[in-house]
Amino acid sequence: MPAPDDRSWMQAALRLAVRGRGRTSPNPMVGCVVVRDGTLVASGWHRRAGEPHAEVMALRSAGSRAKGATAFVTLEPCASYGRTPPCVDALISAGVSRVVAAMEDPDRRTAGKGVAALREAGIDAEVGLLEEQARRLNEQYVHHRTTGRPFVTYKAGVSLDGRTAAMDGSSQWITSDEARRDAHRLRAQSDAICAGIGTVLADNPELTARGPTSPRPALRVVVDSQARTPVKAQVLSSQAPTVIFTGSGEAEAGVRSLKEAGAEVVCAPGDDGRVCLQDMLRVLAERGIISLLLEGGATLAGSFAAEGLIDRFVFYVAPKLLGSSPSGALKGWGAASIHDAMNLSIAETRRIGPDLRVIAHPVRKAG
Repeated sequence: MPAPDDRSWMQAALRLAVRGRGRTSPNPMVGCVVVRDGTLVASGWHRRAGEPHAEVMALRSAGSRAKGATAFVTLEPCASYGRTPPCVDALISAGVSRVVAAMEDPDRRTAGKGVAALREAGIDAEVGLLEEQARRLNEQYVHHRTTGRPFVTYKAGVSLDGRTAAMDGSSQWITSDEARRDAHRLRAQSDAICAGIGTVLADNPELTARGPTSPRPALRVVVDSQARTPVKAQVLSSQAPTVIFTGSGEAEAGVRSLKEAGAEVVCAPGDDGRVCLQDMLRVLAERGIISLLLEGGATLAGSFAAEGLIDRFVFYVAPKLLGSSPSGALKGWGAASIHDAMNLSIAETRRIGPDLRVIAHPVRKAG
């Protein structure tokens, strides 16, 4: 049974975990606090992939004071060797008497095994305190481990009436400088940034994050069914790695040119020579990509939406009206009737300069 102060200690661990945002992938964000006799002994969080986990950081700080203490951790302690030893071994060696985990680790290498190992060692182990908050914190990691594909976020700047461009096609800039800076933070927190060939040809983007960056630059992903990406395109610069997904053997000459230019090209053929998005996501997931940001390209976003592959929408809504412009955020996908609309659950609304940032998730149908 949770003690009266357990929630407060777990909330403290969750606040610590957030400090690792954008630095721990493909690992989850984890925080840990060690408490003895109602007093905080030590704390720690997973700072970045490859470095010690949260429990080890906290136990190192606690030293001998960890004996007989309670460790509050936002995710079940790992039970397998990766780039670091299992955290359950560290907790057992430290002599803690109780471990409270917010949620079970969905990774099959640990799921339930960490708690079992602790209990076998005579340690009181509990799971489920503030589980919803813990799952929300690591929604991308949980999604990757349970579905085998990256968590896909679609970001778009739109007018108040939902348009992405004016009648003449102009779209720079619908949103404010503040919104664009916030979007770069979103880029920096993503493992991969994706655009379609239409966006590459029209805007020649770099698809890199300016300002705060993660330890590893985001992988740039181009969906280009016919391998039309120019070899001099900025998306092929040396600033970050790039992979181009193609979908047709008819593009062999283009593929050769891109490879000769140093690009990585992966063929993932789908219907009508297009790229199979499901296969593309599987390839990215196998490479340890747990979060993918869709940047620009209403056509590509529409294709993802049509296959139910968008897990989060981030709209920057500008206080502007563009009227009868046909440019919407999703092209090629539409609800035939109001009953077919994609229902969303709004997770957050926030003012960003003069604009409004809306974060929403699709409401998945049961079954």
